Amino acid sequence: MIAKAKSISHGINALNYITGVSANKKHPEKIFHICDNFLPPGIDPLGIWNSVRLDSMSRPRMKNNLIRIEISPAPEHTRNFTPDNWKQLWQDFVTEFDRQELKDKKGRLLSPKTNLAESKSTVWLHLESDSGIPHLHAVVSRLDENGNINNDRNIHLRAQRAAERIARKRGWQTAANIHDINRQSVSRDCLDVLSQMRKWSIDDYFARLEAKGYDVKVRKDEKGVIRGYILKKGNARFKASELGKGRNLMASKLEGTWNKLRPNQERQTKADSRESDIRPDYTSYRPDTRRVEFEHESNSYTRFIPEKVMQVFDDEFDSREVDNWADLMNEACYHFAVAMSYMAFLNAPAHVSGGGGTSNNDLPRKRDNIEEEIARARRCAEAARSKIGIVRKRGFRR
Repeated sequence: MIAKAKSISHGINALNYITGVSANKKHPEKIFHICDNFLPPGIDPLGIWNSVRLDSMSRPRMKNNLIRIEISPAPEHTRNFTPDNWKQLWQDFVTEFDRQELKDKKGRLLSPKTNLAESKSTVWLHLESDSGIPHLHAVVSRLDENGNINNDRNIHLRAQRAAERIARKRGWQTAANIHDINRQSVSRDCLDVLSQMRKWSIDDYFARLEAKGYDVKVRKDEKGVIRGYILKKGNARFKASELGKGRNLMASKLEGTWNKLRPNQERQTKADSRESDIRPDYTSYRPDTRRVEFEHESNSYTRFIPEKVMQVFDDEFDSREVDNWADLMNEACYHFAVAMSYMAFLNAPAHVSGGGGTSNNDLPRKRDNIEEEIARARRCAEAARSKIGIVRKRGFRR
């Protein structure tokens, strides 16, 4: 869940926009009124603006007299929300927003608690024109009903922290969680690109990433040497220093990482053997496995997952009780058979010293321990539940 907040002076424009009166809003039919606070019923945007301006006359030096707020939960978390659910989400947000006192590193008060709960406000639900994704818009008076000013210093931080707290309390993915999950996905793409390169070329590396849909921004010094790069995809932005493990995808370390992923010919046979031992393979049929088809980020996968693992998922996401069981199963299967299997290979020890079938062979043994797979399955189920959230069917109980 993401939230933004900013104090503004152009209040009438903001009010026209969130209520659908503005000519710039092409689909007013996709805007719904949620609630008002300390305002008469049926009041129009101009009436709200005049009411706020009248209150602000007692504070002539206050330049910005309104706070504009936008709250954007993940769509899967609000799929079955009613207007009352949206109203409760807004009230929870206000509670967390008002609860905060901002202090510096020495403990000195920078911004006291606000009082949005006792201030005039209007809240509206918008649906995106194309996707239909819902999000809340609100406009709140800077003055509460007691005539005190709602402090706007670092107001964007208040909004972010309020959103994070609500997400944690509701078991939703926070913005930090989402960024970390996306970061891991981007890291895997970078490592895949490096592992496919026959010879080292940083230009080829960037070209292959662009072919995957990334926008690559390269930073060079005055001599034209590449010192850093940023990968962008959609609204997400990732610095090279936060990708990979131990910053091994920074521009200065890329060639070394490529060398580790592409060992020389003499070591290739042992390395291939090591990878097959470490990285669980669910791509081919084995006894006591179930064929499963799932999707992730527009990619389709077919895997053969152990039946006992699938029983864990069946128990966790019982289709008789859980309305969104298919989405949860899809996410859990991806984490188990693709994402976590790949990370198991990446996190394995880098050295290769033993070989063959002798007793002193120090290559990792094959992961045929079903108890270990079941434990991993439970972690994957928890990851799916944390990311998507469970929607219970009404009227059903075990």
